[in-house]
Amino acid sequence: MREKQEKNKEWKDYYEGRNILDEISDEAVEFTLEGDLRQEILSGKRKRKLKNVTIKVDPLQIVAIKKLSNMKSIPYQTLIRHWLAEGIKHEMDSVLK
Repeated sequence: MREKQEKNKEWKDYYEGRNILDEISDEAVEFTLEGDLRQEILSGKRKRKLKNVTIKVDPLQIVAIKKLSNMKSIPYQTLIRHWLAEGIKHEMDSVLK
């Protein structure tokens, strides 16, 4: 239990030390989708079944993610899924080279 508390303190110190929330601006961000994808979403043709998962995330990271998603005017879970997809694509590209 003590080890877990120490690890949480390290994460807390890292994020508080960096003032990560100060690095996030409130400037408007233009977010656009490619024409075909936008049309599929608007028409309802793009349907995917999503599966729920549970992960533990540092509360300060959640605050930062929500702030970023708000700046991009997209739901925070959508932003997380986008980052996961990009990370998976990057990893697959590097593994398959």
